[in-house]
Formats: sequence, C-alpha cells, structure tokens
Amino acid sequence: MCIFNTMKPRTLLLLAALWLLAACSKKDTNPAPAPAPTPTPVVSTPFTRADNEDLVLYEVNTPAFSASRNINGVTARLDAIKSLGVNTLWTMPIQPVGQVNSIGSPYCVRDYYGVNPSLGNLNDLKNLVNGAHARGMAVILDWVANHTSWDHPWLAANPQWYTQVNGQVVSPQGTGWNDVADLNYANTDMRQAMISAMKYWVQQAGVDGFRCDAADYVPADFWQQAIDSLRRVQPRLIMLAEGARADHFSAGFDLNFSWNYLGALYGVFHNGQNASNLFTASAAEWSTVPAGKRKLRFITNHDEMGNSTPATSYGGPTGALAAEAATLFLPGNPLLYGGQEVGVPSNSVYTGGTIDWNANPATLQAYTKLMAAYSSSDAARRGTLQTYPDNNVLVYTRGYNTQQLLVLVNTRNSVQTVSLDAALAGSWNNALESGTLTVGSSMTLQPYQYVVLKK
Repeated sequence: MCIFNTMKPRTLLLLAALWLLAACSKKDTNPAPAPAPTPTPVVSTPFTRADNEDLVLYEVNTPAFSASRNINGVTARLDAIKSLGVNTLWTMPIQPVGQVNSIGSPYCVRDYYGVNPSLGNLNDLKNLVNGAHARGMAVILDWVANHTSWDHPWLAANPQWYTQVNGQVVSPQGTGWNDVADLNYANTDMRQAMISAMKYWVQQAGVDGFRCDAADYVPADFWQQAIDSLRRVQPRLIMLAEGARADHFSAGFDLNFSWNYLGALYGVFHNGQNASNLFTASAAEWSTVPAGKRKLRFITNHDEMGNSTPATSYGGPTGALAAEAATLFLPGNPLLYGGQEVGVPSNSVYTGGTIDWNANPATLQAYTKLMAAYSSSDAARRGTLQTYPDNNVLVYTRGYNTQQLLVLVNTRNSVQTVSLDAALAGSWNNALESGTLTVGSSMTLQPYQYVVLKK
C-alpha cells in the first residue's frame, strides 16, 4: 500500500476528496471575494498555549464533523474534544474552494482571506477560537502555501507569481495535483502577499498558529521568513510542518510529521514485521530533532482515512486500539483525527456523511482511558525512554523524576508471552483501570492486548 510515505500522501486526498463535490463545491458558487478585507479585530479570551512537550492535537474535518456540517458544529463539540485531554485544535482548510479544474478538495484554495460560505463566516471562526481559548485550547488553521486553485485572483492579476514552463502556468510537477496551480517562491512579491494573508488570520481571528500543508514542497527560507514575521505579531504561535525535512526546525517550526514511524507501525501490525522496528523508526526520526522541537505521532489522519481506516490498517478495531496505545506513550506529540475515537467507518467522512458520535461507545471509552493516562503522566510526555526488544510484544518504560511508566502492547492477533527484564519486576499501579499488578519474569497477553502501568 502507498499510504505511508516520507512525503505527504497527497495523491490519496485527490481520490478521497470527491465527497466535497457535494459538501462544498456545489454550495460554494459565489465569485471569489476581494482580497484583504478589514473586519473588526477579534477580542479573544486571554490565552496561553501549552509548551511544545505538552501539545495534544486534534484534527477536524469540518464538513464531516457534525450534522450542521459547519464551524458552529465544531464549536458545539468543544467540551467533548477537551474531555480527551486535547489542547490544540487543527481545522482542515476553511477557505473557499476553487471551481476551475476542481475536484472539490479543500486544499484547492480560491481566496486566502475568505471563509467558505458553506462552513460559516469569520464571526463563526472567532466564536470557535474564543470558545476554545475559554477551555484552554489553541486553534491552528490548515495553511496551503504551495499552490492555489486555478481561479484564485492572484493568477489572473500576477501570473509571474506562479511556476511556468514554456510560458504556461503549471501544476506542482510530479505530483498529479492537476486541480491546483504551483506558486513561484522565487517571486518576492508573492512571498510577501502570502505572509500578509497568514497574518490576517492571526490578527483578525485570533488563531494560534498553522499546520502548513505540503511543507516539504516550499523552500525553507520562505518558512523562516514567514515564521519570523508571524512571531513578531504573536510570539507563541504553534507552527506544525506537514513534512519530514530536518530544516523545518531551523526555519522555526515547532513540530513536523512522523511519516517514517507511521510506515513502521503499518509494517508491524499489518505485515507482521518485528515489533522492535517501532523503536528503530522512532529513534531515527528523533535523531534529527533539535532540543525543544517535536515529532507529531498518529495512527491516522485525513489522508490515511481516504484509503484505509485504522481498523483496516491495524488488524481490526482491537488492533487499532493497540496501535494507538503503542504510539501514544512513545516520545512525540499525539494527534487524534476527529471521529477516530468512535471508530468512524472507512468512507463516511468522504462521501457526504457525518460522524455518528454515538457509535462504538466501547471504543470511545478505551480512548478516553488512554488519553487520561497520557495527560496525567509527566513521564508519558517528558520521560526518558528505555526499550526492551521483542519480536511480537512492544515493551518500554518512560521515566521522569520519581515517576515511571511501563507499556506492554501485543502487536499480534494471537496470544503472546513475553519474557521481562528483572528490572521491571515488582508491584505496579494500573494506569487504565483501578488496582495493582505484580510484574514477574514474563507476561502473557491476549490478542492485541495492551497494558499501561505506573508507579
């Protein structure tokens, strides 16, 4: 399968985004609004975002998130999102979607300053931001800097702002993204216009940063220029690069994506590879991360869901929970994709459907327990990792000051017995249930069983 890649698996979105033809493009038929509107600046609840080590992210696909299919539907569920220990909300692009050569993808942006009218308006976004801030959560917007729609006003007014081959504006070469036109980062005027558009959302809507789409395709010196400029407006912005380049960090990003780890996770759970491959992949990714910077860890997101659900990728609903447990407590910052916590089925979010929040209460309960254990543990967020290699069972500890966390995950759909190091022996508290457990020289785990202990 091609869903795991060190670069963005964007081509999957082109297949998956057909749902937006009904959800967005049919509704979004107004002419592109004039750029640079000047609404009244937002008056936001005072807010201080979490330190990088403590960020817990939650991705929202707005049209699929609620029955109302709009921003207000997200605002109405802020308490439920907060209850998972989330402190950073990432919304997929909210701007108007292009109509020319379009397949309805939200990553085909027609107006950097607008809100897609099918999703709401600027005041709705302000209400979402203020509601999140009141609950101690940040809001970051998905930002598409690599390309625009073919009917974006920039193209007619400034064709030199776009990449041209033989005098013709082209799509990003080698991607197959034919619904969008590639921007030319050799053009200084375009760079300034892009930075101005990003500033607009910080200054007018009070957003707390950006998840930057296809960050690997945009030059690092632009990202540094943009982030430096944005942080002169708001020093504590959260900047997440959707990519894997090491220079994202020197450019000023706080986090980037763990694509290699995701591939290893699929290899272990779906292809039966050695469970310790997860340790190898994690260590390799962290080897290029400077102090204070972070890797984003996830078992799915909107790209992956376009091709395969966690249940399909990891051996069923129980296997998906085991994959989440394995990933959650390793070094990195967790991301949940909206609906993941209720086991949203494969294509429901891409075919005009919305999430059934009452589906799979047992899955929701399991996620709630896992996230509570993570959020309440300094060791889970900051602890030193100690690994104990085994072919089938993932065994590791995280230690921080006097806290210690022990995680065991059976990565197989069969009963497994793992030998345990003598250093782990003794009485531990169950981090997911009440009671204690005595660890001896071995432990037998049921198919896809996971155990999280603390002391």
